[in-house]
Amino acid sequence: MQQQEPAAPTDVVRYTVQDRVAVLRIDNPPVNASSMAVRTGLMHGIQKVAADPRITALVLIGTKNFISGSDLNEFSIPQLPEPELPMVIRALEELDRPVVAALSGATLGGGLELALGCDYRIALAGSVIGLPETSLGMIPGAGGTQRILRLLGPAATMSFVCEAKRHQLTLDQGHKLVDRVVAKDLLAEAVRFAQTVTTKRVLIKHPVPSWEPGAVEQAAATAISAGQGRGQIISAVGAIIAGTVLNAPAALAHERAEFTRLRHGPEAAALRHQFFAQKTLAKAHRPAADIELQRVSIVGAGTMGMGIARAFAAAGVQVTVFDTNERAARSALERVQGDLQREITKGRLSAAQAAMIRENLLVVSDCDQLAGSQLFIEAVFEDPAVKAEVLAHMESIAGSAVLATNTSYLDINRLGQALQRPENLVGMHFFSPAFRTSVVEIICADATGQSARDLVFAAAKLLGKVAVPAKVGDGFIGNRIFNAYRRQCELMLEEGVLPYQVDRALTDFGFAMGPFAVADMSGLDIAWRMRRSKDGSRDPRERYPSVADQLCEAGNFGQKTGSGWYGYAPGSRRGERHTGVEELIINTSALKGIERRSFTDGQIVRRVLLAMANEASLVLAEGVAERASDIDVMLVLGYGFPAYRGGISFWAANQSREQLEREMTELAETTGYGFTPGDLELLIS
Repeated sequence: MQQQEPAAPTDVVRYTVQDRVAVLRIDNPPVNASSMAVRTGLMHGIQKVAADPRITALVLIGTKNFISGSDLNEFSIPQLPEPELPMVIRALEELDRPVVAALSGATLGGGLELALGCDYRIALAGSVIGLPETSLGMIPGAGGTQRILRLLGPAATMSFVCEAKRHQLTLDQGHKLVDRVVAKDLLAEAVRFAQTVTTKRVLIKHPVPSWEPGAVEQAAATAISAGQGRGQIISAVGAIIAGTVLNAPAALAHERAEFTRLRHGPEAAALRHQFFAQKTLAKAHRPAADIELQRVSIVGAGTMGMGIARAFAAAGVQVTVFDTNERAARSALERVQGDLQREITKGRLSAAQAAMIRENLLVVSDCDQLAGSQLFIEAVFEDPAVKAEVLAHMESIAGSAVLATNTSYLDINRLGQALQRPENLVGMHFFSPAFRTSVVEIICADATGQSARDLVFAAAKLLGKVAVPAKVGDGFIGNRIFNAYRRQCELMLEEGVLPYQVDRALTDFGFAMGPFAVADMSGLDIAWRMRRSKDGSRDPRERYPSVADQLCEAGNFGQKTGSGWYGYAPGSRRGERHTGVEELIINTSALKGIERRSFTDGQIVRRVLLAMANEASLVLAEGVAERASDIDVMLVLGYGFPAYRGGISFWAANQSREQLEREMTELAETTGYGFTPGDLELLIS
């Protein structure tokens, strides 16, 4: 019989009793994050149990999620409000009756640390556990490194903490951090389990398991290498090693001190900024209605078209890809099949996942087989006339279905003029490889209707991609800023640097790749065609870096031709310095009468960031982007801007205003005619 007790002083933790087992239910919508109110409610409940000799055990359970993690808003303030999480865990461990954590949904970060502070853990099948702190620039700060250490040993703990992955719990596999996994009736099972245990089992008092000689050193080297030597990874490894040599209180104190130090650092602040920027996007652009996407048609069986198709097929959607060339269609399907098999061999993909992709993917050369889809995506050559023709033909098959164009630059308002129902047209700018990248740019034209908008945002959510909205404009958000960035890099080539110096400086700053390596990988001809389309409108007074055009005119398009900004050995994707290209750059400077000078890596990086910040402010002023934080998400997820630096608006907001203004004036003078200065206050306010 259930006995209702008086409510806790916070309404996010409810206290009840079932058959002498106390139950604390955490209900802090929307995601059950840990907060001061939650911790206060837990402390109150623990105190009630301690004062009631009739209670034999305590169960902690959440609503939907156990606890999805700590409230990151609290992490931005100097002093965390009490009771802090270690205080709650200490109270659980000091309670003289056993405590069972009943895990469901997501049990992450501080939620998992709380569960590890309980004596036993029972979980609902399908729930996930993990410690994401290192992905947020910190380490666990409430005993996560130390209690897991006593269950997994140091090597496995390093992997668990430093990889920051989510681990799904299943009936057949479970996990060493959990005592039991159940299929249903979590609360009833947890209460029954609590009635069977009579002793405490405080993890922090357990010894650290022994390990094989060299295992810890190897695990540490692997973690630090995979984490690219980031400070939080080194700190996590150090905390775990400290746990093998210090007593538990000292190891816990060291972990907490490192957590606090990192929490106050610039990298954690930048990563929190990214986290909240992505959350803002998810909240602001939810579809107006629930939409179940079952079938998609794609026109164009090239690399991008097949990448988009694979992404949808992996999400359980039936995809039909059309190409006019039957041989090309067959070849495209064979490439995907080969890629899937290679990924299975490398352990990146399971056989079941590959089978689902194959089952959902059909490639045809008969356009009549496209009929019946809810969404039609055009992924053909980046030419306005070609795309307009394809879209008009797609509309004749699609009827009232939504049409999406995967354009990187083109004016979608103009493309819509070729359609009978322009309200059904929207832009979906995917990034290559489309099945792996985590962002998609959604471009709504002036005529785009709400139903089309809702469908593509629902599609992005289904694919697990962050959808960044944009208005029509040349290059939209990402490519427009990237072009400003790339242009400054090419101008610096004429002024004194070489491609490898620029790429080295920017990768050292944290970019995934430098602009010249990116250009070689994607193909120099793509940007060349875009530049050629603007030849008639370009003002001759503007500085125009011409080396890239000269490379393309000679047939040097990058990796696919074996030569671009770098040289490539047959079959290799590793670029080597190309003396011919470097001589071309130096000779071009001489022909233009530009005296070459040396640049430091810092000067290269600073100029690039200033150019990006300026263009981002123009994008905001013109309404192409809704928020500065949207731009940060786009650059980090789509263009390799280092997440641990937050994004271009976060970078600019942390610079001296006076220095920014002075350097922006210098950039305008160096760039010359045509440089449009933006209002940086729009970006950093």
